Amino acid sequence: MDTVIDVLLLAFLAICAVSILRLRDLFAMAMMFGLFSLISAGLFTTMHAPDVAFTEAAVGAGISTILILATLAQTARREQPVPTRSKWLPLAIVCVTGAALIYGTVDLPAFGDPAAPAHNHVAPYYLQESYNDIGIPNVVASILASYRGYDTLGEVVVVFSAVIGVLALLGLRARPPGIVAGPVRRLDHRAVLKVIAKLVVPVILLFALYVQFHGEYSPGGGFQAGVIFAAAIILYALVFGLDEARRVIKPQLLQRLPAIGVLIFGGVGLLTMLLGGNYLAYNALGENPQKAQQTGIILVEIGVGVTVASVMLLIYFTFAERGRGRKADEGDGGSSA
Repeated sequence: MDTVIDVLLLAFLAICAVSILRLRDLFAMAMMFGLFSLISAGLFTTMHAPDVAFTEAAVGAGISTILILATLAQTARREQPVPTRSKWLPLAIVCVTGAALIYGTVDLPAFGDPAAPAHNHVAPYYLQESYNDIGIPNVVASILASYRGYDTLGEVVVVFSAVIGVLALLGLRARPPGIVAGPVRRLDHRAVLKVIAKLVVPVILLFALYVQFHGEYSPGGGFQAGVIFAAAIILYALVFGLDEARRVIKPQLLQRLPAIGVLIFGGVGLLTMLLGGNYLAYNALGENPQKAQQTGIILVEIGVGVTVASVMLLIYFTFAERGRGRKADEGDGGSSA
């Protein structure tokens, strides 16, 4: 039965991929991308990887779809034709890159090979000794936040660098005092959506806190909690308007939160060094190694959650603000004409 489900999910993924390639309606493509991510999350679930499925559903099917739609709101719905160019050079580049990737996998162990080094050395240690070393049942949280703390810190820095790149490209638009942006599209005039949003948003925020602080015992953690928290605020902004959302989270604070999250994560490492241990060696945080490990994991996960949530919100708010400024400029041009 599991094999049938896997085959069906893979078939749906292939259908979605082919459909995306053939579509020219960018809105439909965005919806298909969201469906592709949702099916991928289901496939990860059948592989018993709930943490990865959680992240794929929240980021791929959730936030990414919203950001794509926000981008389309400032461009056009349909793909514009481009001048005919030679297709041989891109084809050659793709072929060379594909050949290099295939060559790089020649020496890799076969998929699922029980004799692979990862299955004989690293994985058994994590599975057998994780609870003795750290004292939490979620091995994924132990690996990401403790054993591979350096890698996770690098991932957080990459997320932080991404928002820096987005802000550098798009810029933070600051309206002068007294200048009102163009018409704001919001949905609070629909009573049903307004009431449902008021009921759902607090529940989503509460669930985000649960995922944040219960990630050591069940699927979750800072990455998933940050995206869920951002999704709740974005939903609030969609229903009640961008200005109302900015009253909830001040722009000045939001611009500083990504750096604060990275500093929390990196600061834990500096603290362990000041206490006589190695960088991100949480045992230095207390006399009981397990309690010290759990304290360090909670602290770095908070840093991850703060960074991810603020980065998602900054990217969305920047796109939304540019869209409002663009409408305002068009309105000014039309009135002057």
